[in-house]
Amino acid sequence: MAQAELDAAMLERMRGLAGTELRIDHSVNNDVATRLAVERFANAIGDPNPLWREVDRAASSVYGAPVAPPSFVMGCFSGLQFGWPGLGSFHSSSELTFHLPVYVGDTIRASCLYEGFDGPRPSSFAETMVVDRFHNRYRNQRGELVAEIRWYVMNFMRQKAGGSGQGAGTEIPHRWTEDEVEAIEAEVLAEESRGAEPRWWEDVEVGDPLDPIVKGPIGMTDEVAYVAAGGPPIPRVAANGVSLRQYRKHPAWAFRDPATMALEPIYAVHYNQAAANAMGVALQYDVGFQRQCWHIHQLTHWMGDHAWIREANAQYRRFVFHGDVIRMGGEVVEKFASDDGEACVRVRTWSRNQRGEEVMPGGAVIALPRRGDASPAERRLRWSAVRGPVA
Repeated sequence: MAQAELDAAMLERMRGLAGTELRIDHSVNNDVATRLAVERFANAIGDPNPLWREVDRAASSVYGAPVAPPSFVMGCFSGLQFGWPGLGSFHSSSELTFHLPVYVGDTIRASCLYEGFDGPRPSSFAETMVVDRFHNRYRNQRGELVAEIRWYVMNFMRQKAGGSGQGAGTEIPHRWTEDEVEAIEAEVLAEESRGAEPRWWEDVEVGDPLDPIVKGPIGMTDEVAYVAAGGPPIPRVAANGVSLRQYRKHPAWAFRDPATMALEPIYAVHYNQAAANAMGVALQYDVGFQRQCWHIHQLTHWMGDHAWIREANAQYRRFVFHGDVIRMGGEVVEKFASDDGEACVRVRTWSRNQRGEEVMPGGAVIALPRRGDASPAERRLRWSAVRGPVA
């Protein structure tokens, strides 16, 4: 892959781009929340909740019609490759705010503001790094703000990355026995989302655990599914002559695989070992936004249909390598009333691999239903010429 120095000229050029509303057409993957697009996205993040996939179930829910998981906006546009030519980059954290539901049939328009960067500052991984700040906004066909995402990307000089990076000295991929895998799969199959049964705010106490979620062992198809659903922050995937023309126009988007001599997108670090090694990482690894979608799955799984995720955040501390298993949990740390009168809980979440390493600490503020009041989901419903009022 191309390598460049993080020098004064590059820093000055990027400072001049702060405050720019970016062109994102090449990285928009879905603009209409079709039934199949929503189901494909739910499949790609491993979320079996029938609310996202069964028309009758959705029709009988508080929403009154088929809806998408809150994280679906990332399947419309999550992010893009921007600036710092010749540097490596990792998505490091995200902060999400959800305002309104996305219904099947809605059109979602995204925008992305480059707010600037922090640094340079020391890095244990590659000596020096800078951290970009982006702000995405998502609006529906009525111009209503549906969701916002603030996301952060660390950029570094590839030639300074420490050998094989995280994973050095560790057996990867992890060697599972058949019995261990059967036990993991039994955990996954035992998971049941809260669904239509309200989780009443009055019944929740500080210290209550969140229902656990298990992801893995992570494999190549998990990453391919996420690519196909439109989640990754890359230009749309193309093949043969179409991709060749793209890469001739944008050489920094691709590298040549030394085994096949095919041009592959830089994004192939998530399913191509040569690409991961060139980035200073020992093995292919998951996508930051993909992991954030797992986090949202964890929250909706626990809270049920009547609640609402007001905000969520997560940091991507370590790589999730192919073959890893991630166990996700958390607890309620606070109960309070929001400024606009909703009954809320603050939760702290964790995600750990089979080695006991924390890969994604996070948290969220969730509005829960209170007996005798309209539920948080009901408060966010809107009139539509197609749907009509939803009770």
